[in-house]
Amino acid sequence: MHEAKFLGKQVTYPQQYAPEMLVAVPRQLNREQYELVENNLPFVGLDVWHAYELSFLTKKGLPVTGLLKLVYPSDNEFLVESKSLKLYLNSFNMERYGNTPLEGIKMVMDTIKKDLDNCLQTNVTVSFFNNLNSHSPFDFADFNLLEDDSEAVDLNFTAFNEDPELLQPSSGTELKAATHLLRSNCKITNQPDWGSAYIYIKGESTPEKMSLLQYLVSIRNENHFHEEICEMIYTRLWNLFKPEELMVACIYTRRGGIDICPVRASDNSLLKLNLTDSNVLSLKLLRQ
Repeated sequence: MHEAKFLGKQVTYPQQYAPEMLVAVPRQLNREQYELVENNLPFVGLDVWHAYELSFLTKKGLPVTGLLKLVYPSDNEFLVESKSLKLYLNSFNMERYGNTPLEGIKMVMDTIKKDLDNCLQTNVTVSFFNNLNSHSPFDFADFNLLEDDSEAVDLNFTAFNEDPELLQPSSGTELKAATHLLRSNCKITNQPDWGSAYIYIKGESTPEKMSLLQYLVSIRNENHFHEEICEMIYTRLWNLFKPEELMVACIYTRRGGIDICPVRASDNSLLKLNLTDSNVLSLKLLRQ
């Protein structure tokens, strides 16, 4: 299995630049069970990654450290396996680039882009941040948190494996819903992955809010990669409600110095978010 090369195994961290650590995982391995066909996907999308531990040395030995943001499309054949990316990025730690930090940053960004483009066979955009913006934009301020609804505390939650039958229609035609209760598990190590989900849906029928919350909680014991969870949620909503517009964003908690934030939508216009812009560092959630 491609994804099991490093996951769940004790691996020695590389001490020098090691592009061979990168592992590409075919997306179709998971899409088949949801009858998603590569040339006829019901969504467009982007995978957004934040790596918080990128560091290297200048030629004079001055450490440079910051946050790497990378974005690549979901219609390519592969995703990058997260532990392999962590090992790859750590291979820069003791390498020397540039006479100045700015010169070194450009060299490292060019190298990372080249390596990821080759590994994933797509166009990856990368940016480096070494300063936080105190006024970072947030795309989901008008989304309503489902667990804050007064009805949520009286619900019975009994399903903890993904159950689309929980989803019930409402008479509403538009819904912007969110939850910080998203949990799934790594498909290889079974380690829990925590996150937040943001869902925008518009059409003749939309999910009843509390049924949507019950459905999202039912994902708690599912074993998938983050991108796969996002596509699963999207596909269930798309097939059941046949909406005019749909967007699902899953913002996962940082683990191993990296967070993964996949976004899927029915139209490119719904992807125009600060989250998906590699040049913008949007507001971080509590657990990022």
